[in-house]
Amino acid sequence: MNDFNRGYARSIPADRADMSVDAGLRSFMLGVYNKVALGLLLSAALAYLTTAYAPVANLLYIQTPEGRLVGFTVLGMVLRFAPLAMILVSIFAMRNPTARSSGALYWALVASIGAGLGLWLLVYQIQSVFTTFLITAIAFGGLSLFGYTTKKDLTGFGSFLIMGLIGLVLASLAQMFLHLPGLSFIISILGVFIFAGLIAYDTQNLKMNYYQMVGVDRDSMAVATNYGALNLYLNFINLFQFLLSIFGSRR
Repeated sequence: MNDFNRGYARSIPADRADMSVDAGLRSFMLGVYNKVALGLLLSAALAYLTTAYAPVANLLYIQTPEGRLVGFTVLGMVLRFAPLAMILVSIFAMRNPTARSSGALYWALVASIGAGLGLWLLVYQIQSVFTTFLITAIAFGGLSLFGYTTKKDLTGFGSFLIMGLIGLVLASLAQMFLHLPGLSFIISILGVFIFAGLIAYDTQNLKMNYYQMVGVDRDSMAVATNYGALNLYLNFINLFQFLLSIFGSRR
């Protein structure tokens, strides 16, 4: 769920090598981060709604009278797999994305993922969820800052991470059927390292993408902003979920 718009050229035009003073780059990155922040706020609101508001929670989850989660309704299962379905469909259906279509994809994914995050509020203690979210936010900020400021080319590192991501997905699918003892913990540890690295890698990719797109039309820049925000949003959510699975206190 995390491979949009990667693999840009790494060279920076000589007349734009001083990134620290480039107002255009700062404006572009600010637009990406603002969209990520709004997406996280919407996700948090929907996660709370789907658990705190009983009529909605009853449509998605099967719970005991004591409030313990025991399963999902049909609608709940649909919601769980909706983000993956939207991503797969968009890969084939959005060959030439526009600002409107890429923006619609971003907010649709944010809404579906956010509604599905209510699951974590049922499984883990609220304080634990809040603390892990705060830790994730701090880590995200530091890793993204590193990706933005480092002069080291992260291309090779990013390729290794993407290969690791593919292996992580395959291992997660296998664990759904095999339920091997200890594998879930290993997957969570690897997931933390992979998505932490992807935050830095994708931030640098965004920076390089901006310099390759200088002078293009506003619509193309908006598409880059939407996809950039989507990459970072997915990295944040996945890092949060893996950290929570390791350190979270269950109800």
